[in-house]
Parts: sequence; structure tokens; C-alpha cells
Amino acid sequence: MREAEVPVDSFGRKHAACVAAILVATAAVEAAMGRRLWGAQGRAGLWVGKVPSEHNSQYFADPYSFTHVLHGFAFFLGLHLAAPRLPLGWRAALAVALEAVWEIVENTDAVIERYRAATFSLQYYGDSIVNSTGDVLCCALGFYLASRLPVRRTVELFLATELLLLWAIGDNLLLNVIMLAYPLDWIKRWQMGG
Repeated sequence: MREAEVPVDSFGRKHAACVAAILVATAAVEAAMGRRLWGAQGRAGLWVGKVPSEHNSQYFADPYSFTHVLHGFAFFLGLHLAAPRLPLGWRAALAVALEAVWEIVENTDAVIERYRAATFSLQYYGDSIVNSTGDVLCCALGFYLASRLPVRRTVELFLATELLLLWAIGDNLLLNVIMLAYPLDWIKRWQMGG
């Protein structure tokens, strides 16, 4: 017996409308949580490259934006394995929804305090709404790239991004997960230059 074909589904208007609704809903929830549209002093900006800075996680993008691209890679793989028959456009919308949920959770007082206590992000006060939106869009970009690139290239890009972030800012997705889940003092000391 032959398995039914998985419907071919590109990312169309209905998926884009769903993503837009998720972005608006996420911004509304974060505004209700007291997050500001722009961060420090309400100053707008597209990029901040300095991690220990009052503007990190406040402008549209920062070095951690690259970890959100990696979230997109991971969501692509996870949803490909968990829901292979779900059309690609809906898997993309679901990946955006999952990232949006993470952005809301990440900006709760409990998680912000966890970052400040367990990681070297001592100046972290949560994301601005614009930064959260940028993070969700970076996740969508990662999902898109993973859907188009060969598996080998996706894995190479994932590893290269992790190594580049480790070299450039002393942090990456793996260390971020470790330090949130099970903080290690020696990693924190190394990240702080000690």
C-alpha cells in the first residue's frame, strides 16, 4: 500500500497572514507585559554589535539574532520529523508561533532574572518589542534557509554560526541553553574574561 503524497504547499498569502497575526499578537502580549517598543531611552536602532551594552536586545538585531536563525534550523528539523505530512507553509507558520511563544517566555521576569543570575548577561533587562519581532523574523529566515539548503549545508552553516559566535562574543546557542538549564561557574567566569 502506497502512502499518500504529502501536499506540496508553498508559503502563500494565508501563511503570511498567519505570520503577521502572530507577530502582532506577540507585540501586543509583550506590550501588556510592560515591554517597550524600543529599548534604552526609547532610542531606535537597527543593529548593536556590542553584547555587554544597554542596547543589546533593544535594537532590531544584535549578535544573538544569529541564534534565532539557528532556532529556525532546529524547528525545521523538528517539525519535519514530528509532522512530515503537514504542508511546508503551515510548518513555517508553526515554527514562527513556537518562536513567538519563546519570545514571550524569554521576556517574563523569571527568565530575565535567570539570565542575569546564571549567565554573563548582567545588563540584560529583556527584549524590546522590536528586538523580539526581529528575533522571530530571524527564526523564519532560518526555517526558510533550512527548507532550501541541502542538509549538509544546513549543518555546516549551523556549526559555522556557533563557532563564529563563540569566537566573536563568547556565547552561542549551545552555551546559552547550558547556562539557562544548568549554569556552570567555569563557563560564566570564562565568558566574563576571568
